[in-house]
Amino acid sequence: QVQLVESGGGLVQPGGSLRLSCAPSISIFSLYAMGWYRQAPGKQRELVARITSGGTTNYADSVKGRFTISRDNAQNTVTLQMNSLKPEDTAVYYCNGVLHGDPRDYWGKGTPVTVSS
Repeated sequence: QVQLVESGGGLVQPGGSLRLSCAPSISIFSLYAMGWYRQAPGKQRELVARITSGGTTNYADSVKGRFTISRDNAQNTVTLQMNSLKPEDTAVYYCNGVLHGDPRDYWGKGTPVTVSS
């Protein structure tokens, strides 16, 4: 069982920045891909950003140019740097992980992000 622990959510004003981190309970090298999803009230969970073990990234169109996902192999974490935040970025953000050779998705418990003045 893989556990993913998120941190870094909170309240921020529009235009501000937040940094989310996700720490897996296993070596990050065992994970083929890690990503961040979000779910706003009344909406479906959606992909925000994803990074593979090879460093390939992809982003939702709505966050391109504002969010950056990165892997820190030494710290065994994946980070989502969120800049120029907008009220529509308000959601619970979930860390996701996929193991090499395992089709299952693993999820963190989520961390709330609120963008409001």
